[in-house]
Amino acid sequence: MPANKNGPGKKKKGRRARLLVITTVLLLVAGVAFGAYWSVSTVRASFPETDGTLQLKGLSGQVKVVRDEHGIPQVYAGTAEDLFRAQGFVQAQDRFWEMDVRRHLTAGRLSEMFGSGQVETDAFLRTMGWRKVAQQEYDTKLSATTKKYLQAYSDGVNAYLKDHKGKSLSVEYAALEFQNDYKPEAWTPVDSVAWLKAMAWDLRGNMKDEIDRSLASSRLTPQQIDDLYPGYPYDRNKPIVEGGAVDSAKTFDPKGAATGGTQSAGAQNPATAGGAGAANGLRSSLASLSSSLEKIPALLGPSGNGIGSNSWVVSGDYTTTGKPLLANDPHLAPQMPSLWYQMGLHCTTTGEQCPFDVAGYTFAGMPGVVIGHNKDIAWGMTNLGADVSDLYLEKVTADSYLYDGKQKPFVTRKETIKVAGEKSREITVRETNNGPIVSDRNDELVKVGEKAPVQDPAPDRAEGYAVALRWTALDPGKTMDALFSLDLASDWASFRKAAADFDVPSQNLIYADTKGNIGYQAPGRIPVRGKAGGAAKGGDTGETPQKGQTGTTGAAGTPGVPKTDVNGDGKIDAKDAAKPDAQTATPDGRLPAPGWDPAYQWTDYVPQSALPYDYNPKRGYIVTANQAVADKNYPYLLTQDWGYGARSQRINDMIQSKIKDGGKISTEDMQKMQMDNSSEIGKLLTPYLLKIDVKGANERETKYVREAQKLLKDWDYTQEPDSAAAAYFNAVWRNTLKLAFGNKLPKELRVKGQCLRVRPANDSGPQEDLDGNTRLVLECGERDPDAAQPDGGDRWFEVVRNILDKPDNAWWKTNGTRANPGAANRDQLLAQAMIDARWELTSKLGKDVTQWSWGRLHQLNLKNQTLGKEGPAIVRWMLNRGPWNLAGGEAAVNAAGWNAAGGYGVVWVPSMRMVVNLADLDKSRWINLTGASGHAYNAHYYDQTDMWAKGELLPWAFSKEAVDKSKDAVLTLKP
Repeated sequence: MPANKNGPGKKKKGRRARLLVITTVLLLVAGVAFGAYWSVSTVRASFPETDGTLQLKGLSGQVKVVRDEHGIPQVYAGTAEDLFRAQGFVQAQDRFWEMDVRRHLTAGRLSEMFGSGQVETDAFLRTMGWRKVAQQEYDTKLSATTKKYLQAYSDGVNAYLKDHKGKSLSVEYAALEFQNDYKPEAWTPVDSVAWLKAMAWDLRGNMKDEIDRSLASSRLTPQQIDDLYPGYPYDRNKPIVEGGAVDSAKTFDPKGAATGGTQSAGAQNPATAGGAGAANGLRSSLASLSSSLEKIPALLGPSGNGIGSNSWVVSGDYTTTGKPLLANDPHLAPQMPSLWYQMGLHCTTTGEQCPFDVAGYTFAGMPGVVIGHNKDIAWGMTNLGADVSDLYLEKVTADSYLYDGKQKPFVTRKETIKVAGEKSREITVRETNNGPIVSDRNDELVKVGEKAPVQDPAPDRAEGYAVALRWTALDPGKTMDALFSLDLASDWASFRKAAADFDVPSQNLIYADTKGNIGYQAPGRIPVRGKAGGAAKGGDTGETPQKGQTGTTGAAGTPGVPKTDVNGDGKIDAKDAAKPDAQTATPDGRLPAPGWDPAYQWTDYVPQSALPYDYNPKRGYIVTANQAVADKNYPYLLTQDWGYGARSQRINDMIQSKIKDGGKISTEDMQKMQMDNSSEIGKLLTPYLLKIDVKGANERETKYVREAQKLLKDWDYTQEPDSAAAAYFNAVWRNTLKLAFGNKLPKELRVKGQCLRVRPANDSGPQEDLDGNTRLVLECGERDPDAAQPDGGDRWFEVVRNILDKPDNAWWKTNGTRANPGAANRDQLLAQAMIDARWELTSKLGKDVTQWSWGRLHQLNLKNQTLGKEGPAIVRWMLNRGPWNLAGGEAAVNAAGWNAAGGYGVVWVPSMRMVVNLADLDKSRWINLTGASGHAYNAHYYDQTDMWAKGELLPWAFSKEAVDKSKDAVLTLKP
């Protein structure tokens, strides 16, 4: 099978225009090394052959690959193995560069492709051992049938690789040849399984919050930190499952009555409660760890409260079709090409030998369909957000760690990291019973351990702790089995059975079937944390007790004496241990835990039978958008870091508004709901902004700012790309957050390069020097813009909501100077935010407020995930696309997310959108962020993006008749 030199066999509309573009680009870069080498044939050499006949060794019969005008393939085969062999071949045709980079990421081998700049990332990934766990899953957990499908898929990929090298694989390989002699290896089944670890990593839950809360303690009190992490507003934003209970047999019943038990509020963690020196050592360790986490490519999206997904399903009782309608749009990082690959997998005759008839969104590099529908059911996913990872502080020596009063030897392994053009590096990975020591992979931690004074020192670090990671995805699981089972599920029972194997990442699974049923299931391996009470051998931290703190030792380090004055006698002593609540608080995963104390170990997992579900609820619809899964009476702690329900409640409200008085919802209505860009914080804050008599430094500035303020007067709170009011409000919101909160956060959470003069952290010295000046030091932020705080997500909506009616709350007050006093109350701070926003937008958008627009600030740029970010400028220019001026915003249903600390650029998006019509599957609709192809300048590189940006959806042909009607190219693969 020769490499295709001519691109698609069938002439496409616009082909000549594309060749002109390619030629123009190459002429522009002529004389530059890359441009001189990249001829038209180089760029087009990797375009897939989509018409005609090709041989694919290993097939037992012919396979047809039918593509529509957007290049989306529907594959037809006689056996399941032929189906997946062809899937591997076709995905390699379109996306092999993406697949190759992904497998090097998950294996910690990016340095082999891109050189020494990736060594630190590789070392961190090797320490976690994603590839090692994937191998264990394949060897010990997955079914023989799943392994057979994975092998067939690998064979298809390798058949393509056999006859395609270098530029015929993808233009990126031509670029890579200038840097090293890298050659792709054969694909293996474990390469596919390992991708699930990357998926789980980006959807891992609250690890970032856990780190941020600890880092915040350098400048904020425990109460202030609690202010910034308010509880979920159950009274206002509904959970996914409304009601229900777990019975004595640990089985959830959505119609059951709650018995009054509630989730534990959790114990404050004694591991973080030492003196200032201990806190400094811990913060430095966590700051370094946080920095390492940020260097791992976030293939699914930045970790933040605003990021999530939407899915909802409406019963046929309330639809125009009489059958359910199901919508889904996962919110992930924008990238080129899109994370998703649209595809249909059809057996020519369904039966035992070939049971698949399914279509939807796949991951290039992994067989099967992840989200979509078959002929009987449809399903969607959103991130459940369960807390499935914990950081443990460890007291270590060079070769052991303390646990339960004894030194335990590390489990160690050597890892060799090959580096393109340089010598290999070798690292030693150390593991405790809590998981790998992730802090070993940062040199700064060594200095921290040597210098940070801690009252209870860790032996080999003089004065510090090591940090271990416990994470459910580091235990082998059966999620790959679950994906194939979802593809084959035919009813509610088989759907739930498939969900039971969906170990990680824990996802909200939403369901509908052609018989008219709707449902929801929360799956996943979710830990139950131990009780932090009772005596623990060797658990004495020797640290001073803090107000409201519980633990296992007293002020003098006496085992069994709690750290809380439970009986209220003003003393913390053994008498307090007699109180029943002194030692029963359960660790809640909100802060790093003491790894040496058995009381903080995971003891079990939430039983699958006890996980919440819903089936044909009376209300006639189900909404999942990262809000709380169950009400506060649910007995198991899933997390305390839910999304706060801004999007979910907006969707609930739109559905209720539509179906009241007998109204019905259509496919078009579902599509319009996906594009809703109403701003909840805009509705809340704007009335306060309009009441402020804002005044500038002089009459001219006053007029200038009021001109902008007037934009809000008739604003309808929508965030259209041409809205001047939306641009100004979001600028005011960004500046409000910066003044009230951002400038008060520690440097580890603020934007990199943002420097402020502040009092030294944990400074107990005098307020001012002898000249009367406040004692200040210069501190500069350390976070990447996409990860800094305050990010402006719906957690911050709740933070502001809680103080908005308290004009003298301390958060509204800011520091100032004698010449320029800071804000003393809410209205003064909001007035300053409006002034700052006016000047900021003047610099960005011009003086004339009528020419402002939200879309000019809020732009999407699609970047190739490797060379498009790190490669030479000319290569980035050739591979990347954009900008697009977008509607939507932070925590809107149309969640074109931005980080308020970092700027207005789009950092996560609805990565795809679909609406499935269970009455007629051929009338379903879908769209992808980019296109089917991963090849720059191919017709399908980003041919869906313009439509996606406008909220349009493509027809989704499923039946053989509909697919044939929409066909644009047919490729026959023969044995």
